[in-house]
Amino acid sequence: MRTPLPADMFDELCPSSVSPIRFGDKWAGMIIRCLEGGPRRFSELRVALRNVTPKSLTQSLRSLERSGLISRHEQHRSVEYALTPLGRSLLGPIAAACAWAEEHWDELVDAHEAAYQATRESSAYPATA
Repeated sequence: MRTPLPADMFDELCPSSVSPIRFGDKWAGMIIRCLEGGPRRFSELRVALRNVTPKSLTQSLRSLERSGLISRHEQHRSVEYALTPLGRSLLGPIAAACAWAEEHWDELVDAHEAAYQATRESSAYPATA
């Protein structure tokens, strides 16, 4: 029996949510991290990736499979996803990106908040002609 993925693996305060470094699409790096410990079913991935819609998760999984980073195995009415050797080679760079985001967490959050505030202020006063 494998260890379940923690539901708070990618909580809202996770540095990966504000990191400007992306591996594939928005969810790809997190999917790769979920598969680090071995194969997982779609429903297992949904536990840790609770903020992703099933449609987006499916699209990300297909994209990762097309890129050769994960494999899809059907067995008995169940499908499991696993990292390929190529996908496993991304674990080091992803860990480095996560460490960098964690180290610069305050700066990243401040930048996101400033951009959000600037957007709110600019949309609060419609331009006049």
